[in-house]
Amino acid sequence: MNQQTSPQKAPNAPHHILISVGSNIDKELNTKLGLQALYEQFGDLSLSTIYESESVGFSGNNFINLVVSAHTKMSIAQVCATLKELEDLQGRTRDKKFGNRTLDLDLLTFDDTICENPVTLPRAEILYNAFVLKPMADLVPNQHHPVVHKTYAQLWEHFVSTSENNTQQLWPTDLPWSASTK
Repeated sequence: MNQQTSPQKAPNAPHHILISVGSNIDKELNTKLGLQALYEQFGDLSLSTIYESESVGFSGNNFINLVVSAHTKMSIAQVCATLKELEDLQGRTRDKKFGNRTLDLDLLTFDDTICENPVTLPRAEILYNAFVLKPMADLVPNQHHPVVHKTYAQLWEHFVSTSENNTQQLWPTDLPWSASTK
């Protein structure tokens, strides 16, 4: 599938990105360090409610999860490379698909882009993981998913009322954080 973006943006206009942030190893510290690193890369951030949730797909420590909204002039490939680099700086290992994480940063959306390369966007897990969809519904409730054309608030309502995954447990948690300007 070719990359498609709608509506068309000026070539140097900032792109709106949504990033999933998660950690279950030294989760408070690594989440704060990850947020600081995102701030240093992208500037002002908007944060969803921060949630704690059980690990999904494997037996492990509980995760802290949230979604971050930012703007960038980077390309999708540049954003993905930056997120991978930030994970690596936090000691992220990639030995298993489902496993404990010091820091997990996933690009969820890039404007309204629909693509499969260099990464699949919008990210599929938006529609089936409570720890991604609920923070998105909190942060950008009226924004539409570019494929299913429903708002994230509508998707969350549908998720909790009908989804086989609606048993995924998550609860708000307090993690005070403010950007440090160096």
